[in-house]
Amino acid sequence: MRASRGSEAEVEERRQAVLRHVAEEGEIRITDLAERMRVSVMTMHRDLDNLHERQLLRKGRGVATAFSDVTMESALRFRENANAALKTALADALAEEVSPGDTVLLDCGSTLFPLARRLTSVEGLRVITNSLRVTALMAGSAAEVTLLGDRYYEDFESCAGPQSRRQLQDIRATVAFVTATSVRDGRLYHPVREYAETKRAYLQAADRAVLAVDHSKFGRTATYPYGDVGGYDLLVTDSDTPERELKPVRDLGVEVRTVDVRTDASQS
Repeated sequence: MRASRGSEAEVEERRQAVLRHVAEEGEIRITDLAERMRVSVMTMHRDLDNLHERQLLRKGRGVATAFSDVTMESALRFRENANAALKTALADALAEEVSPGDTVLLDCGSTLFPLARRLTSVEGLRVITNSLRVTALMAGSAAEVTLLGDRYYEDFESCAGPQSRRQLQDIRATVAFVTATSVRDGRLYHPVREYAETKRAYLQAADRAVLAVDHSKFGRTATYPYGDVGGYDLLVTDSDTPERELKPVRDLGVEVRTVDVRTDASQS
């Protein structure tokens, strides 16, 4: 078996892989997981204890069980650590849409966290967000940061609801960056109604709107549909997104920019 020790990043990468296996299969025996990941059963128990304490899965007697799809989608700690290289590459492309002095709306999706870090070095920005995490990431920068207030959702570490939407009605931003949980045939979906409506409000409050979605979100639906991609000016995604999902986006007149994560190169 492969040695279980490694850097903190390597251990977290293994745990994210464990979480994906459990999410895909629903329930797996712990001994089977250990064999699949090529670690000892004791190491696998430690990994599962960690994921269980973080409320990312359930660890039972001899088995690991996935939460529901909605719980997985709303587990910010899982989403933030997943596909880190991909999100970094997307952030490079997204940052090209921002100029000094802009007023920028930032959604609460974890896809935008690397972008928030990049924006700390842009002069004269005003950033408006419903995300406490984005606010924390930009702390200490020269940007003027405004946090939209409303009901706080712990799973998303952000606020959403009618008060946030009313605040957005009084704002005119240069550009809005918005994420999506699920996109299918050009239609947008979210598992929580308040977030579906808040994302639509972001779209209406900016002169230019950019949708940032990686390939894993395409071909899926969730409980609440909230329109289509046609309201956006630009979709930034990665080159693993299937063309059958990008065609409806282009048919709606939206520019598509793909990022090859292997080379970090943007392609039209």
